[in-house]
Amino acid sequence: MSRRYLFTSESVTEGHPDKICDQISDTILDALLTHDPYSRVAAEVVVNTGLVLITGEITSKAQVNYVELARKKIAEIGYTDADNGFSANSCTVLVALDEQSPDIAQGVNAAQENREKSSEDVLDSIGAGDQGLMFGFACNETPELMPLPISLAHRIARKLAEVRKSGLLPYLRPDGKTQVTVTYEDGKPVGIDTILVSTQHAATIGEITDGAAVQAKIKEDLWANVVLPIFSDIDVKPDSQTRFLVNPTGKFVVGGPQGDSGLTGRKIIVDTYGGYSRHGGGAFSGKDPTKVDRSAAYASRYAAKNIVAAGLADKCEVQLSYAIGVARPVSIFVDTFGTGKVDDETLLELVKNHFELRPAGIIEAFNLRQLPGERNGRFYQQVAAYGHVGRTDIDLPWEKTDKVALLKEAAAKKG
Repeated sequence: MSRRYLFTSESVTEGHPDKICDQISDTILDALLTHDPYSRVAAEVVVNTGLVLITGEITSKAQVNYVELARKKIAEIGYTDADNGFSANSCTVLVALDEQSPDIAQGVNAAQENREKSSEDVLDSIGAGDQGLMFGFACNETPELMPLPISLAHRIARKLAEVRKSGLLPYLRPDGKTQVTVTYEDGKPVGIDTILVSTQHAATIGEITDGAAVQAKIKEDLWANVVLPIFSDIDVKPDSQTRFLVNPTGKFVVGGPQGDSGLTGRKIIVDTYGGYSRHGGGAFSGKDPTKVDRSAAYASRYAAKNIVAAGLADKCEVQLSYAIGVARPVSIFVDTFGTGKVDDETLLELVKNHFELRPAGIIEAFNLRQLPGERNGRFYQQVAAYGHVGRTDIDLPWEKTDKVALLKEAAAKKG
């Protein structure tokens, strides 16, 4: 008997309060790594009406202006009008930072002492910056090998920002959330059940002042200019049965930090697989790459994606776990949910043999220290909104499928 069910994922725009915080945190990280690639960073940000608080633990030789970085990023997002209750030029920015705990730092201090070396001994000597577990996932539902619900939710959220910033829909404001419910049958997406868009907007649109008429105009514009264009390369599309909900409360004028406070690291499901895959619980933004919450999550995605891209499974989830100060993972687990073309034990062996999973090795393989001159100083803030994985709009090393041929050959030898 076939099984039919619904699955939903959400995304948020770059103007969502939590995402403002993530982006400021990663802007700080970018700035510090640009001037000191060995900076230890755990930058946390809180926003509320007219207020930004930058806190956390940072140890770095870099000298940066945290207030200026925050204001510049807020303006870039689109908060430039004080009438919205939050503006780059008028908000108060407070800074309360400490240095990293020496008890934590000692687990990765070998990186400072051996920065010119890259031997196996050095890679083994540089331990994880903390304990924890991370998951990476991939499936063949979309061209970028991501679950369809989160892929569509991100696409709509990015498109909302695009049409706002381009002036196509100038009445839109920065805050917004998207949600897509996909119909599955026997594990495969077969339809779009519901699309939900909540977007901040001006109280009036031109001469339209009636609330119901404003919402009708927004709904019409979003369907034509935001929703339909994002399905160009997706086989499963909305049809006459698809529900399209826009601002279900009736309006969304008050938004951003004026409407809700925000905090770094509070959108970890949005950042990854939309709930479709498991999550280890650690946030990404504001953390330097010695924190395996971030770097190992990227590495596990890289392994899972290459396995699926190689045709060795339709779905693949890779779990890693680490102990603070220890380089090699405590455990590695591969699950293909019964879709593997070879057994999961074989895939586990391939992951162990062909993927670098030591923190120092991951950092080196993906250039996560952002060595000066190699990237544009905006690497981490690029992924602080619209997902850290599955991105096709930017070049991310963990999204490459450059191990496909190697995995196919290795799997064939095992078979």
